[in-house]
Amino acid sequence: MPAGNVSAVLVHGAWADGSSWSKVIERLEAQGINAIAAPLPLSSLPDDVAALERTLERVDVPVVLAGHAYAGAVIGSARAEKVRALVYVAALAPDEGETVGDVFNRGKPHPLAPTLSPDKHGLIWLPKKAFADAFAQHASSQELTVLEAVQRPVSVSCIGVAVGRPLWKDRPSWFLIANEDRMIIRDNQQFMAQRMNALVHSYPVDHTPMITSPDAVTSVIIEAARAVAAQ
Repeated sequence: MPAGNVSAVLVHGAWADGSSWSKVIERLEAQGINAIAAPLPLSSLPDDVAALERTLERVDVPVVLAGHAYAGAVIGSARAEKVRALVYVAALAPDEGETVGDVFNRGKPHPLAPTLSPDKHGLIWLPKKAFADAFAQHASSQELTVLEAVQRPVSVSCIGVAVGRPLWKDRPSWFLIANEDRMIIRDNQQFMAQRMNALVHSYPVDHTPMITSPDAVTSVIIEAARAVAAQ
């Protein structure tokens, strides 16, 4: 079923920007699905939710809202009625009363996961070595160079705020589990997806499949968009 009357709003996570969705945007547009990337300041969770809501104001049709990693908390905090489905891409999905830090730190980390700490400005940067070791181990050297160059730090204010009732309790949700994720381990993703009652797709991909496996990410978003179009 066509999904041309549905738009996809794509939300980047920590240490990234909207360009991380470029390959997925191209593929969605080729399938007739308009896509827009929502820029987040990564300054606090409320700031990021407000930025997302401003992007949603620009869309006049039903929306599939997709979030990567930290952005799972952001899309789950959206309240716009036009959001009809959620897609979590190797994402964090805190429940009511939980923080991003609570779910990120759940379980034993991968041995190659970086140790993270804020600088004197309260900003958390990803160490250079972590891009190839854990953030995007399947990326090409050229892709890693770009990821390292454009990384945007996340504020500690983003990870310590308890969320309200998440939107995934009121909207159908999809979850792409990245089986080879070294930032948010697979078991953690499975736990979150199960309690969300999400429709799950698992792939042998790293933490940034929008870059390293865009066809897989696109297929999940298209599936959600077709379900919305059929409503």
